Amino acid sequence: MQQALDRYVNYLKAERNASRYTVRNYLHDLLGGQKPDSQKGFFQFLRQKKITSLEDVDRQVIRDYIAWLMEQGVVKSSISRKLSAIRSFCRFLVREGILSHNPLEKAASPKQDKRLPSFLSTTEVIRLLETPDPATPVGMRDRAILELLYASGLRVSELVSLNLGQVDLDSNEIRVVGKGSKERLVLMGKPASRALITYLKEGRPQLLGEKRSNAIFISRQGERLIERRVQKILEKYARIAGIERRVHPHMLRHTFATHMLNGGADLRVVQELLGHADLSSTQVYTHVSKSQARKVYLASHPLAQTKKDDSESE
Repeated sequence: MQQALDRYVNYLKAERNASRYTVRNYLHDLLGGQKPDSQKGFFQFLRQKKITSLEDVDRQVIRDYIAWLMEQGVVKSSISRKLSAIRSFCRFLVREGILSHNPLEKAASPKQDKRLPSFLSTTEVIRLLETPDPATPVGMRDRAILELLYASGLRVSELVSLNLGQVDLDSNEIRVVGKGSKERLVLMGKPASRALITYLKEGRPQLLGEKRSNAIFISRQGERLIERRVQKILEKYARIAGIERRVHPHMLRHTFATHMLNGGADLRVVQELLGHADLSSTQVYTHVSKSQARKVYLASHPLAQTKKDDSESE
């Protein structure tokens, strides 16, 4: 089985051109984690059921796995992602002649709950951006990170992968290598550009010290920042800013898209800036905008009040 996994990883990298984050996520869905609350991988389930060969996996096993995940409190979107990883792995095994059939070929993923992406209000964004201390190297770095995530809609994986040669501070453009190694140009406004210039000229050299690195965002040790660290940075400043919700890097991406559409941006333009291959991935933000517009309408229009409100006013 380990040999088959190694061959699958090579296939993902060489033929599918998958990023290291995609490979990591696929393997996590297949193998699971080591902590008790993350032991939800497919192979972990098979070991529990004493299934030692993938040839013994049929549709009933898949249904049992889905039921087991739901009992563990795994949300439907995560279940669908895990099934997608298993389906891809089994398809590869069939292609290699290791399996005679794909047990997930006709297996349906659970119906998804319609959940709108959460985002920050303009007031919350301003509070968040003003939290880092601009007098320290770390504060300069963190301000640049927050400004850039909100101004550009970058994925956190794209942010931490940025190198010096990818940013053009004259045109305020960033050349990003996104999912599937697809390259695109993203833009940033003047506040983000100023914060980035300040960090690159003053903060980064102090953090880097005698070390050398092509990475834009680096740690106190002069090493490239990792995604988990950016998550911790956001949690810290959201707490200081008094934002009671959990704030994560993807929320700033959601906020970027929602605020762009609320400001009148064309859907296709937002799709291009986000790097979405499918327009339907971007259209979810139009639902967010409509939902927000409805709340504003009901709260603001004098004739949009409920009958109960009318009776109380009488």
